[in-house]
Amino acid sequence: MAGGTIMSRTDDLIRLYRIFDRLEASSGGKRFLAQLAPSGSWPRRGVYFFFEPGEVRAGSGHGPRLVRVGTHALGVGARSTLHQRLRQHAGKSSGSGGNHRASIFRLLVGEALTARGDCPPCPSWGVKGDISKAAEMLSVQRAPLAAAEAPIEAAVSNYVGRLPFLWLPIDDEPGPESMRGFIERNVIALASGLHEPVIDPPSPSWLGLRSGRDKVRRSGLWNQLHVDENYVPGFLDVLETAIERSIDHRAIA
Repeated sequence: MAGGTIMSRTDDLIRLYRIFDRLEASSGGKRFLAQLAPSGSWPRRGVYFFFEPGEVRAGSGHGPRLVRVGTHALGVGARSTLHQRLRQHAGKSSGSGGNHRASIFRLLVGEALTARGDCPPCPSWGVKGDISKAAEMLSVQRAPLAAAEAPIEAAVSNYVGRLPFLWLPIDDEPGPESMRGFIERNVIALASGLHEPVIDPPSPSWLGLRSGRDKVRRSGLWNQLHVDENYVPGFLDVLETAIERSIDHRAIA
């Protein structure tokens, strides 16, 4: 927390959610992955913030609790777009499946759904970064392996498809100095429950508590990176300025 007190962290969380309110009002409301609009209507790059039905804040006020933060194309030369990253999380446009090897978000949700008993056990889930390599490693044919994973992929698509999210367009270049990366890691660090006491704990029924990943369970987020880091309080000014700039840009356009 960069030396901040518990009270200042609570104040910063309250401010973060007020900033989200401003973002929501200026963008016309939250969207859903199950109803992802065509790529032509999306900005090239940005940061996204997922919330979850049934997950509400406790110590920072009232309203939905943040459960996932992400961006894309942070490596030098990366070319993926915001829409492409959201589509990877959403799965197939038909909603019937997806590829968890292209989305750590999907992988984590699938693990938790399986642990809760919503899906049958699947030894290949999360194995390797390519399904063909997973089949080779496990000495099985690709087709039956894909068939075994299909029910989980469909369940994941159904689960993540109903999570409302906001996004902030920031079209900066990929690289270590990316503003998107700066905002992503600081929002995660501020919202993470790994700092005691936990200000906005997950509800007892939150699926993430069934995750086999300690950082997911303890942070209350579908994130693993940055959850145990300190945040830079000044990032809230950067976030707020980025939102105001996006509003001004839309007004001019």
